[in-house]
Amino acid sequence: MIVIGISDAHDEIGGIDRMGDVLRRADLVLLTGDLTHFGHSSQAARVVEAVRRYAGCVLAVPGNCDHLDVNTWLKQEDINLHTGARIIGDFWFAGLGGSITTPFQTPFEYSEDRARQFISEAAAGLPEDTPFVLVSHQPPADTSCDRLSNGKSAGSTAVREFIETRQPLVCFTGHIHESVGTDQIGRTKIINPGQSRHGRYAYAEITDQEALVELRSV
Repeated sequence: MIVIGISDAHDEIGGIDRMGDVLRRADLVLLTGDLTHFGHSSQAARVVEAVRRYAGCVLAVPGNCDHLDVNTWLKQEDINLHTGARIIGDFWFAGLGGSITTPFQTPFEYSEDRARQFISEAAAGLPEDTPFVLVSHQPPADTSCDRLSNGKSAGSTAVREFIETRQPLVCFTGHIHESVGTDQIGRTKIINPGQSRHGRYAYAEITDQEALVELRSV
């Protein structure tokens, strides 16, 4: 299965349009949050529709810069993974939107305890001992995908604990724009492609045993 991850569009669709040929070849496109820049459902719809022009199958989680009506709209569109799980083809996908508390008081933030609750709700929909993919706007703590420009970790311990325990094949993430990169926790590949406005995306070829992941750009 070929999966493309796009993160942190922040209302910009130019990068998505440049990815058109890439998106057409994907079995699934994942939007890993911050579709808007402190926007609402109408702005999110514009980004999703830009992806749908090319992609046949799309799933998403809201980000911390998306107002809560974005979460509601994604549910109405039946593409929302936040606190849920979905099977596409032979693989399960579970999701966590929003982020832990930031200094910026963005629209969709919560505590680490709340993150644990949300991610547990998502995991409740997963069959035991089945390979799956985690789609989390919030990156796990202490990886190369969660570093601020000053070098400090801005990741979630709750997300990291979940990955250490459940070992998804891949964690598609975003949120920290300056921390474009890949990492690994156990067998789980972590990938943060950064802002899609720059034409960056996460590429993954997934089998039931492993995932090949790469940072790519157009």
